[in-house]
Amino acid sequence: MATTQLYYATNRHHRGRERWKPTGYGPEPSEDGTENLRFGLVTIRYDHAKVTRYLEDDCGFGAGNGEKLSRYFYDQRGKAAINAFTENLSREANESDQPRRKLGSSRAFSELQAKMNSGDHVLIFVHGPNMNWWQAVGSALSLQCMLNRHSGGEGSPNQSPRVHVVLFAWPSGDREIPHWSYFSDHTDAKVSGYALGRGLLKLRDYLLHARSLARRKGESLYGQPIQLLCHSMGNYVLQNALERTAKFSAGGRLPRIFQQIFLCAADVAADVFQPGEPFHRLAEMAEAVTIYHNRRDPTMPSSEYAKGASDRLGRDGAEWPAYLPDRVHQVDCSQLVSGLIEHSYYHCGAVNDDIRQSIEGMPQDSRDRTREPTRHGWPNVWRLVDG
Repeated sequence: MATTQLYYATNRHHRGRERWKPTGYGPEPSEDGTENLRFGLVTIRYDHAKVTRYLEDDCGFGAGNGEKLSRYFYDQRGKAAINAFTENLSREANESDQPRRKLGSSRAFSELQAKMNSGDHVLIFVHGPNMNWWQAVGSALSLQCMLNRHSGGEGSPNQSPRVHVVLFAWPSGDREIPHWSYFSDHTDAKVSGYALGRGLLKLRDYLLHARSLARRKGESLYGQPIQLLCHSMGNYVLQNALERTAKFSAGGRLPRIFQQIFLCAADVAADVFQPGEPFHRLAEMAEAVTIYHNRRDPTMPSSEYAKGASDRLGRDGAEWPAYLPDRVHQVDCSQLVSGLIEHSYYHCGAVNDDIRQSIEGMPQDSRDRTREPTRHGWPNVWRLVDG
């Protein structure tokens, strides 16, 4: 058996008697408040041969079936261990006055910084709706394995640079009445946006402190930047995080934290990038933003019904693609994705390959990508084609 690890941040309530020794996390928010964040590390054992087969499996639009791999990791939850990073905080002091060594976030950020210093990548992943804790862990581990499959394979000593996925697990899944799970998750996603915003502010402050310290020592901070990937309703979590992040940033400007932001099967309105709408300023946070959408996505019609029949970014793309900011690119996956993974295509085949190429810094218009421009001729609107 081999082992792999996954960093996480969550505002879910812990399972088990002790918060620092959880057996998992539930669908309800933390008892300390929706914005309360806990950090930790999941270690899980798996069969290397089985994982290799899933990484080589033809998903219908390329090698690598992340959907099957996600279910496999979920089934291995009995072989997992959770290491919650403990905190010892004073209730009388503000968070900014707490000793950094007592913050679980500081431990997570410093360990990830060490990995970036060695040349590896870090990607924050915000999952979609109707996922319990272990399903979210399985999806994040699947994404991590898929992104690393061309660089030596999971656990390979020759694997460099690796992508380390950090799961942001917000309350969803495990509903007693499945029919209402979507509406419940939508409400939790909105308030969890404030928790994600708080996490982004923590990350911003850590990076500013680390950069200041590095400058005083005449050192560089790290070798690789940070990425963000949001799937489905995870994009709605991000939408609500932006308000909180801007509110506590100098001049209300969003901080440049990421190299790439990937919006996959986004369950938000198609006009979200228009002036005055929530994502109009999203590009301030990254060097590039990429929208992946699928016109045959089976979950989007039901989402539109729940939202009053508004068009969704994850099905039709941006309402006015010609007016997208220069740093925002749109990729239509409709010609390729099919079958049972028409909504979770971000961790499968050619779409996952395209994401990894962006992480590695490949230009959007590179001939090595399996993309072609649309017939409209817009320079930042593409469609994936069979390579």
